[in-house]
Amino acid sequence: MSTIKRRPGRRPGSADTRGEILTAARKVFAEKGFDKATVRGIAREAQVDPALVHHYFDTKEGMFVAAMQLPLNPSEFVPLLLEGPREDIGERLVRTILGVTAAPETREPMLALLRSAMTNEQAAAMFREFITNALLFQVADRLEVPHLRLEAAFAQMFGMIMGRYVIKLEPLASADPEELVALLGPTVQRYLTG
Repeated sequence: MSTIKRRPGRRPGSADTRGEILTAARKVFAEKGFDKATVRGIAREAQVDPALVHHYFDTKEGMFVAAMQLPLNPSEFVPLLLEGPREDIGERLVRTILGVTAAPETREPMLALLRSAMTNEQAAAMFREFITNALLFQVADRLEVPHLRLEAAFAQMFGMIMGRYVIKLEPLASADPEELVALLGPTVQRYLTG
């Protein structure tokens, strides 16, 4: 009996390795949550080498964004938010969120995840872990403000998204985005800079 050593990497015969990794990632994130999921565990589930996972997705956060079809990637969003004068960060945050949620193709995956998080504890835990560790705490630490302040700013934005796109409160649902930036920006700014 000969033992054949299996070479690492993509298993033969698969044309959609990226798709298989995303399927495995969704399963592992759903089972373990964001914090406990690992690139190695996802690679094992997809039956590929971990290096191949890194080939398609630079980070675990990037893989989560792709797997959950989120329109905000922390590696792009955090620098964008922190770029520019600190006294304008509230406006930038509100404008960015309104920009991302303006188009149905970017708004719908975000709303689907929010709705899931509101009705399913496992989805809530996964979303909570991702939002706090990959996004909120990263911004709070770079701004050197308490985490609670970023969570309060997030709650303000969460409420605006729910009122505008889920409950469809009027006139909030049809308000001009720049009017909302002018209204919400100073409030969010106060959370972030005191």
